[in-house]
Amino acid sequence: MDLFFQQLLNGLSNGSVYSLVTLGLTMVFGILHVPNFAQGAFYMVGAYVTLTVMTIFGIPYWIAMFISMLAIASLAVLSERIIFHPLRKAEALHQMMGAIGILLFLVAFAQVIWGPNYQQMSSPYGNAINLLGITVTQQRLIVIVATVIIMIILHLFLTRTMIGSAIVAMAQNREGAFLVGINANTVAMLTFAISGILAAAAATLASPINLVFPGMGDLVIMKAFVIIIIGGMGSIPGAIIAGYILGIVESFGATYISGDYKDIIAFVLLVIILSVKPTGLFPGRVN
Repeated sequence: MDLFFQQLLNGLSNGSVYSLVTLGLTMVFGILHVPNFAQGAFYMVGAYVTLTVMTIFGIPYWIAMFISMLAIASLAVLSERIIFHPLRKAEALHQMMGAIGILLFLVAFAQVIWGPNYQQMSSPYGNAINLLGITVTQQRLIVIVATVIIMIILHLFLTRTMIGSAIVAMAQNREGAFLVGINANTVAMLTFAISGILAAAAATLASPINLVFPGMGDLVIMKAFVIIIIGGMGSIPGAIIAGYILGIVESFGATYISGDYKDIIAFVLLVIILSVKPTGLFPGRVN
């Protein structure tokens, strides 16, 4: 039973990271209706920015995380202005190719700047604690708690502020949003900034548990696409729930089946759920 709850906590921490990355992906899809493959690269660069400011400048973990969030938000907005904005009237395939181009560029950039080797990010929460008979690292608990706080803040932002309401309106009905005077450029930039913030937060929370390397975002973004399909394209509740489902299923699958098949479980789960419910668990737009 202890092993069961141990893996449940591990699954919740992994699911938290998946959900944060997927939330940014979902919001961008809700505005542009194009899968943003660059989200995985934002995740990777966010980890490197946090690692760099911590190791070179000696900045504390949480402040480094905040700096990384600002840096990746700026990078995401820059990408929207340079790549996605000029392609806003082009076919979806062109925008998708632009996103893949950003991904490949940032991976190559990371290899040049930080090198191809694996690096470990230190954390002040690396010690293990005993929680109701279960041994768990403080960092995994921090991941779960911090993710819930970030999600609550995002929910309040989208539902209680004028800017957040404009983002939701834009995602639900673009033409109607234009008619009531919502600035599409401002909404697009802000949405990309939020996606960058979420990616950097997820990377900073996950990196002390995992390793930092240029390809770290590739598998994460693949799983994020699986999650948004399972949860329902454009659905924020679906992205959150599906992220946690995948994290928990992966954790139990690696323990009770085999760790060798851990990364295949996401796609097996995708096939099973879509066979039962082809539209995903919560089909709909950003809400």
